[in-house]
Amino acid sequence: MPHPLSTEEVSVSVDDRVATVEIRRPPHNFFDHALIRQLADIYEVLAASPDCRAVVLCSEGKNFCAGADFQSRSQWGTDRLDEQAGQIYIEAVRLFAADIPVVAAVQGAAIGGGLGLAMSADFRVTCPEGRFSANFVRLAFHHGFGLTVTLPRVLGRQKAELMLMTGRRLRGDEAHAFGLADVLVPLAEVRAAARDLAAEIAEGGPLALTEIRRTMRGDLADAIRAATDHELAVQSRLRATEDFGEGVRATAERRAPRFQGR
Repeated sequence: MPHPLSTEEVSVSVDDRVATVEIRRPPHNFFDHALIRQLADIYEVLAASPDCRAVVLCSEGKNFCAGADFQSRSQWGTDRLDEQAGQIYIEAVRLFAADIPVVAAVQGAAIGGGLGLAMSADFRVTCPEGRFSANFVRLAFHHGFGLTVTLPRVLGRQKAELMLMTGRRLRGDEAHAFGLADVLVPLAEVRAAARDLAAEIAEGGPLALTEIRRTMRGDLADAIRAATDHELAVQSRLRATEDFGEGVRATAERRAPRFQGR
């Protein structure tokens, strides 16, 4: 019988104080406002449940999350895109504010906003087939989903800037060596390893666990709110440029972009 929190696009199961939350938009698990809202709703309910002490965030299909699907939105007006992005970031803040530890199981690509989603988790488990990229600059775009805060927090400023300014793609083993992923295992073991880590976390005293996490995260949710406000404003300006249109086309056509600085 499906868990009461499960939806058509997000399945939920809880076993021995660990919840598995699976995104079901294969193969790439692109997100939009509706999906991030569902995740935030689920996190908040699980955080309030005495039967759950940790969450595994995972995805069905080839990739963890390839971010937003720019191609499907290419016919939208800029105002509508800005509205959607703004709504996504409101829900993203709720993910960061949810009072429960999260382990992300990254079996494939976590790209763009998908990397932002992976970074909303406390820990990341991946495999050599994992792919991590803040590819925004290659679209002539500005990063979002709070990566302004989360990448430097995990990697330090220098490595964060390297990822953001180059848009380079890291394999799972490279991401692990870089400090972006916490556990590296074979592809077939990613979800099990994520669950093992979540179960280890859940074994701790629940009151102490909650307070330790609150202490360590500090004002993270507030920092994400301020960061996404800034990110959205810059994204809005860049979305109207010729370079952004060229970046989207070049990505779809699998060729090098020809940016003109306008």
